[in-house]
Amino acid sequence: MAKASNDLFSTLRTYLTKVTEGERTPAEVAAAVNSWARESADALKAKIHEEVESSVAKMGFIKRDEFDRLAAQVAALGGKAASSKKAPSKKSDSTKSAAKKVAGKKVKKAAVKKAAKK
Repeated sequence: MAKASNDLFSTLRTYLTKVTEGERTPAEVAAAVNSWARESADALKAKIHEEVESSVAKMGFIKRDEFDRLAAQVAALGGKAASSKKAPSKKSDSTKSAAKKVAGKKVKKAAVKKAAKK
């Protein structure tokens, strides 16, 4: 970062020298600096985008549009409608209550057997 700031300062000094010597007008220098800043911002955005894409790919993530496309293909193969916005379904209340009932019956039977043995 120190090198980049040194480059910026040396560039600004060069432009300031050109303005003071009359080689360029302040408007020309301002336009050049503005153009340079815009180009630098675009280059920085592109570099950040590349780094994010690389990191995301390394983590094994995919983009939303790719996920939607694959979900549509799976749905077409399975014959079901694709729904990419659905959250993974949890156990339904009927399944939970059925599991509780079965567990409750086991506990009651064990208690009855113990009472019968006495």
